[in-house]
Amino acid sequence: MFSGLNRLLKIILPKRLFYRALIIVAAPTILLQIIITIVFYDSIWIKANKNITRSLVAQLKAIQEVYQNDKNNLDFFTDSYKNNFNFEIGITQNEFPEISGERRFSPMDRSLRRELKSTFGNNNYWFSTVKFKNAVEIKIKSEEEVLEFLVPKEMVSTSSVRLFVLWTTLPSLLLIIIALIFLKNQTKPLVRLAKAAERFGKGDYVNDFRPSGALEIRKAAYEFDRMVKRINRHLNQRSEMLSGISHDLRTPLTRLKLQLAMINQKELSTKMSKDIDEMEDMLNDYLQFAKTQSQETTTNINLADLLKEIKNDFSEKNLEISNSEKINLQGRVSSLKRSFENIINNGLTYGNKVLINVQKSSNRALIIFEDDGPGIPEDQYKNVFRPFFRLDKSRSLNQSGVGLGLAIVEDIINSHGGNVQLGKSRLNGLQVKISLPF
Repeated sequence: MFSGLNRLLKIILPKRLFYRALIIVAAPTILLQIIITIVFYDSIWIKANKNITRSLVAQLKAIQEVYQNDKNNLDFFTDSYKNNFNFEIGITQNEFPEISGERRFSPMDRSLRRELKSTFGNNNYWFSTVKFKNAVEIKIKSEEEVLEFLVPKEMVSTSSVRLFVLWTTLPSLLLIIIALIFLKNQTKPLVRLAKAAERFGKGDYVNDFRPSGALEIRKAAYEFDRMVKRINRHLNQRSEMLSGISHDLRTPLTRLKLQLAMINQKELSTKMSKDIDEMEDMLNDYLQFAKTQSQETTTNINLADLLKEIKNDFSEKNLEISNSEKINLQGRVSSLKRSFENIINNGLTYGNKVLINVQKSSNRALIIFEDDGPGIPEDQYKNVFRPFFRLDKSRSLNQSGVGLGLAIVEDIINSHGGNVQLGKSRLNGLQVKISLPF
């Protein structure tokens, strides 16, 4: 029972902290005002209306009895009530109205009807509270005549109810507005912290983040800032170390090449040169993979212009771009360019043609690469994204490398908040579908 209630509350209640905190602040205030209003309405206002209405009907009954006993002093009688009680009294021989003028759901009409019915009986009274703005019209049967009264509305209903509703509503609204302002200021630091974490998760370097807000939020933001700096320091140290390794390894490889060039055994020299070239390619691939997290500023990128620039760099007639919509997204130009070029290189290396198609959804850009190569078996789709994995069958994506091409692509795309999917292309080769947010 309680688990079902909890699930229902999770569905109904808002998901954001600001609105949940607003409910915590506003709900007790609104509930208190409702309770006060109900208590006032039931215990004070209704009872006050009942007493006022009963007093008025008693006066009307007294007027009827006095008139029936003494009809000679009618002018003195009506003038006296008009001057002292602000009553308008008229005696007519008109027919009694058959259509009721009362409102069915009005508390004032309901109270007046109850008292008139108990005093004068059914079908012996008629009243209307809406015919005049500040007066109530009441008609009473008296033998063959009809007594008509115009009495002020203050004698039927208390006038303090509107003032009470005003004074209970305005403070509640004021308190809720104050709560909105304070809650907005308290949730802003959390929103900024979440956006900074999102930017950092996508590979953007966060250098302008400043902790703010309550003490607990400041502490969380301060620790996040320290974590970011530690990670950045680690990445910078890794890049510097790899740069040093690259310099140290390239020097002996160059010396080996020079020594091999002086060997008379050309066949042995050629084989050893190929091994050295392969070692250089492996070193380049590894350094490229390690630098995918290198520091680069996030900028606004026009996807169509980036793909056109890549096509111009390749100068390949077999590289075609179709349906390239103009899409702007936030990203790192060099990293995205490197990932796209890796995919195109693989397609042109193991196939003859590469097609690029760009599509646009509500909030994501789809870049689809298709080639006519041998493709990849479906059971190997997940494995080819693993670093240093190489296919031994018809399509080895990294014959000249160490199996880092698609691993680099996935690392870059994931750092931009996107994803990579493999499939079979329309050209019976490999399809690489990249999805990026914008």
